[in-house]
Amino acid sequence: MSTDSAIPMVDLTAQHAPLMAELREAIERVVASGHFILGEEVERFESEIASELGVAHALGVSSGTDALLLSLMALDLAPGDEVITTPFSFFATTACIQRLGLRPVFVDIEEHSFNLDLSRVEAAITERTRALLPVHLYGQLLEPQALRALCERHGLRLVEDAAQAIGVSRDGFAAGSVGDYGCFSFFPTKNLGCFGDGGLVTSREGGLADRARLLRGHGARPKYHHLEVGGNFRLDAIQAAVLRVKLPHVRAWNAARRRNADRYDTLLAAAGLPESRLRTPGRVHPEHNFHQYVIRSDRRDALRNHLREKGIASEVYYPLPLHLQPCFRDLGYAPGDMPRAERAAEEALALPVFPELGEERLRHVATTVIEFLGAGG
Repeated sequence: MSTDSAIPMVDLTAQHAPLMAELREAIERVVASGHFILGEEVERFESEIASELGVAHALGVSSGTDALLLSLMALDLAPGDEVITTPFSFFATTACIQRLGLRPVFVDIEEHSFNLDLSRVEAAITERTRALLPVHLYGQLLEPQALRALCERHGLRLVEDAAQAIGVSRDGFAAGSVGDYGCFSFFPTKNLGCFGDGGLVTSREGGLADRARLLRGHGARPKYHHLEVGGNFRLDAIQAAVLRVKLPHVRAWNAARRRNADRYDTLLAAAGLPESRLRTPGRVHPEHNFHQYVIRSDRRDALRNHLREKGIASEVYYPLPLHLQPCFRDLGYAPGDMPRAERAAEEALALPVFPELGEERLRHVATTVIEFLGAGG
């Protein structure tokens, strides 16, 4: 393969090409109906995805961020209440806590999985702690039974950020079915993505689902009679129609990502590089959906520049831990407080792993990584 061939992080054109006729038909169906917000299309999608994910209740919402915000609102937490979460995630995880006047409390991550270290959570619980908001990062679930037991032991509410974990189960528990609420994102580059912003809230309990449904539409029931001050968190019908076309393919797409990850593991391990120079993703359960395939290297930035020069995309998820973000400085955290998250921010690099990548391009990525790091980086 020519080294100037562009290899993107994701190729949505390739994903959509075989589905284009169905996608056009779905969009045209919505346009012909004249119903663009919620309605029958959204209800059908909610029923179909609840069945696919193995959850009792599913509500389509306007984005993954709004899924988190709505879930926290529905739990009736009070300003100043503490919510324990991870410092290593997309910004929205902590922003939604802060936005509601709640106080984020960070606990460091596990070295091997990048997920919140549950063994450290109890030491962070105070009399103001009311909830736990873990992230199933990159598509790998935290241990469900341990999560639930921890929250039950301390009387905590549990909101799962499953934005990257669509279609993943562990020990018989599906992502989004463990806590009070599960939150998913349908941003276009997710394993299941729509043609804009979209998200999902799941719940195992009917009363919680009903409360979220009420708040999703300005707290109105019936229309124009507002029982509470909610928000405009509604999923539009065109996005639901697109997602209905793509939903039946999620299992196959996730399986293709796992196969690509397996090939990367094999090829990269064969190089025999020291762990500090190259570490492949740790796996704590077999259903990891590899929303991202994230390696670690002490030459991360130099490697990324080299890949860019060779026409290979990569991405840093995430370059600055949340506890060190300027907008959260009032929380009082300092460099060194979360050493594992800070080290991950310096070493983590995501390589292309999308289902349509193919053996030739995957092998080219792996070879380019090995040649650069093996030569000293």
